[in-house]
Amino acid sequence: MTKVRCDWCNNSEIYVKYHDEEWGVPTYDDQKLYEMLVLESFQAGLNWLTILKKREHFRIAFDAFDYETVATYKEDKVLELLQNKNIIRHRGKIEAAINNAEAILKIQNEFGSFSAYLWRFVGGKPIINNFINHKDVPSETELSKTMALDLKQKGFKFLGPTTIYAFMQATGLVNDHVGYCFKHKKSA
Repeated sequence: MTKVRCDWCNNSEIYVKYHDEEWGVPTYDDQKLYEMLVLESFQAGLNWLTILKKREHFRIAFDAFDYETVATYKEDKVLELLQNKNIIRHRGKIEAAINNAEAILKIQNEFGSFSAYLWRFVGGKPIINNFINHKDVPSETELSKTMALDLKQKGFKFLGPTTIYAFMQATGLVNDHVGYCFKHKKSA
């Protein structure tokens, strides 16, 4: 029997794998959360498939998304990343990835973990939405606006409400698999 999936992922093997194995699955690991935060911020203004295709290159370029290492990057590393043709070469996004790694370290000092900080926005459990089709899924919500503002106040950069909502979906803070999708309600 064929699995019925969210419409957005049916045109690519990469999308299908991402949809089936990651999107909407609750994530609690700080390093994985940082990875998704970086990828979502680099995606701003671009197609998510572009990011997924470059994901392994991003992993190599950003030291496997080890935020403690990335937080130590200096200008020479920024210049190196700007020359890396395998990633998105955008100075603002690169500098934000470094800045946001530093901000995660501060969050950990205050909340114990980046995960604990993020999950408190949803009361510790995923928000499971019941959208009928993908066109009904919002690009941002009041909660993503609140989270984006709080992140900004804590020093994070390049993370507006739309990027944060995509991040929330990607990391399972929100489950937006549509009602007919085999993953609906199964990721929580």
